Amino acid sequence: MRDQDLTDGPISGHFRSLAIPAAMGMLFTTLYNVVDVYFAGQISTDAQAGLAIGFQAFFIMMAVGFGTGSAMSALVGNARGKKDDALARKTAMQGLAFAMVVTALLIVFGFFAGPLLITLVSEPGAYRDAATGYFYWLLAALPGFLIAYSANGILQAHGDSVTMQRAMMAAFFANIGLNPLFIYGIPGVLPALGFNGIALATVVSQTGVMVFVVRAVFRLRVVKGARLPELFPMRSSFREITTQMLPTTTAMMVMFVSGFVVQYALKGFGGQAIAAYGIALRIEQILLLPVLGMTGALLPIAAQNFGAQEHNRVREAVWFCWKTGAVMTVIAAPMLWFGGAFAMSLFTDNATVIAIGQSYLRVDSILFGIYMMMFSINSLLQALKRPIWTLWISIYRQGFGVAFFVWLMIGVIGLDVWGVWLGIGISVCTGWLLALIVANHITKQEIGGLGRKPA
Repeated sequence: MRDQDLTDGPISGHFRSLAIPAAMGMLFTTLYNVVDVYFAGQISTDAQAGLAIGFQAFFIMMAVGFGTGSAMSALVGNARGKKDDALARKTAMQGLAFAMVVTALLIVFGFFAGPLLITLVSEPGAYRDAATGYFYWLLAALPGFLIAYSANGILQAHGDSVTMQRAMMAAFFANIGLNPLFIYGIPGVLPALGFNGIALATVVSQTGVMVFVVRAVFRLRVVKGARLPELFPMRSSFREITTQMLPTTTAMMVMFVSGFVVQYALKGFGGQAIAAYGIALRIEQILLLPVLGMTGALLPIAAQNFGAQEHNRVREAVWFCWKTGAVMTVIAAPMLWFGGAFAMSLFTDNATVIAIGQSYLRVDSILFGIYMMMFSINSLLQALKRPIWTLWISIYRQGFGVAFFVWLMIGVIGLDVWGVWLGIGISVCTGWLLALIVANHITKQEIGGLGRKPA
C-alpha cells in the first residue's frame, strides 16, 4: 500500500509518482466514456443524444464528488503534513461519512429534479425519453462515483494515485464486456435491456471502482482498524469539509453553464459548428491529460508541505509544476496548431466541420500554457485551504467572461464563429491575470510569496 511522506525527498520524484498514474487514470476514464458513446451509436442516434443529455444532467451531481475529492486531498494532506495521524484518521472517516450522506440526499434530489433538467435542454421525443430513463438508472451509480471520489482524495493525500488508475483501467475493460452483455442479453438467461443496459454497465463497473478504492483507504496505516462508530457524522468535520468542497463544486457547475453558453452561441452558425466544437473539445482534453495529471499532483504535494510548514517546498513544487508545464506546452501547442485538421479528420470527413474545429484548436494552442497555469493555481489555493478564490476566478472566467466577451465579439463587432473562439480566449487570458493576482496575494499571506526564500 502506497503511503508517501511528500514532505521529504525530491519534489520531482513525487510529481512522477503521482502525476503519471493520475493521467493514466483520466485517460481510461475518457476511453470509458468513448465505449458508452460507441455502443449507444450501435443502437440509434436517439440513444446517442439521450446518452449525452442524460449524462449532462447527472454531471451536475458528480460535481459534488469532484469537490469532495479535492477537499479530502487538501484536508487529509494538511493533517499528514503536520504528522497528526489522529486528525488524518478522523478527517478521512468523516470524509467517507460525508460522501455517503450527500449521496443519499442527491439521489432524492435527482429523482425529482433530473427530469426537469433534461426537459430544459431537450425537445419532446424519443431522445428525451431515452435520456430520462438513462438518468434514472444512473442514480444507482451515484454512490460508485461520489464515495469513490472522496476515497480517492484520501489516497491522493497519502501520495497514492495508482489505486484509482488501476480501478479505472479495470472498469474500462469491464465496460467493454458489460455493455453488450446488458444491451443484448443472453437468451433464456439474461433479458436484453437495450439502451438502459449501458447505464446498468456503468452501475456495476463504478460500484466495483468504489469497493476497490474504499478497500484501499481502510488499508492505510492511519485508517487501519477503524471502527463503524467513527463514521458517525460530526458537525464540525462536516462544516469544514463543506467549506472546502463548495467552491470547487460550484466552480464545476459554473463550467457546466459556460458550456451551454458556448453551445447557444454556436447554434446560430448551424449544427456543423456545434459538431466541430464537440470533436475539438475531445482532442483538446486528450492533450490536456498530462497537464491535468501534473497539476492535480500539485495539490497533495503542496497540502502536505503546507501542513508541515515547509513553505520552501511548496514554492518549489509550484515552480516545478510551471516549468514542466512549459515543456508540455512547447510539445502540445504545435500539435494543436499544425495537426488540428488531421486530428479532426479522424472523427469526421465533413470539410466544414474540420475547418471550424481546426480554427478552435489553433486558438487553443495559444491558450494551452495559460490553462496549465490556471489549473496549477487552483490546486495551490486548495492546498493552502483557500478554495473560495477558485470559485471567484471561475465565476469571472466561465460565468461572466465567456458570456460577455462572446456577445461582444459576435453581437457588437459582428464576427462569425471566430468571435466565439476569441471571446473564449479573452475570458481565459483575463481570468489568468486575475488568478495570478490572487495567487500572489494569498501566497504572500500564507507562505511569504512564491519567490524563493533562504532555508
